[in-house]
Amino acid sequence: MSGKQKEPVTREWQNQTLPEIESAELVAQSKLFKIEQIDLTFANGEKRIYERMKGSGRGAVMVVPCLNDDEMMLVREYAAGTHTYELGFPKGLIDAGETPEEAANRELKEEIGFGARRLTKLKTLLTAPTYSSAKMHIFIASDLYEASLPGDEPEPLEKEVWSWSAFQDLMEHPDFNESRSVSALLMAKSLLKK
Repeated sequence: MSGKQKEPVTREWQNQTLPEIESAELVAQSKLFKIEQIDLTFANGEKRIYERMKGSGRGAVMVVPCLNDDEMMLVREYAAGTHTYELGFPKGLIDAGETPEEAANRELKEEIGFGARRLTKLKTLLTAPTYSSAKMHIFIASDLYEASLPGDEPEPLEKEVWSWSAFQDLMEHPDFNESRSVSALLMAKSLLKK
């Protein structure tokens, strides 16, 4: 895999010129990840070699499910990276052909047994832009109804209901550590004025 940009891209509003990609090469691959090495030339002439994880381009979703005006639901699931159980919001990859909204509703049905009549998009986050192009679309789900789909988790997820009034307790909870869930909670709290 190799490619070269003909002209540097300039971001007028920031007065920045992106580095020129001289070449790109796949250097490692696993079942989940592809590692690409890119040779760059910066606007000042400096040359560097970077490595980045090459994503599928489909992205992922995370959903803050609001059961009613005062309660939200979280799930506790195994996190292989830290070999712990973490408390967070329902999330998952966008399947081929799905919109982010369709993926959000599917993940709700798979992970907590509810669908949402209303999804409000909060923001699309870049999870680690210095080495990955992965994007996660964050939603608030409301007007929930019971609906289940089989999920791909190896064990049933533990569901936990939290009150918005216990927001600070959740922020200090020893199992609530995932940065995307913390970001989703803060954005949802701000939008809902809780």
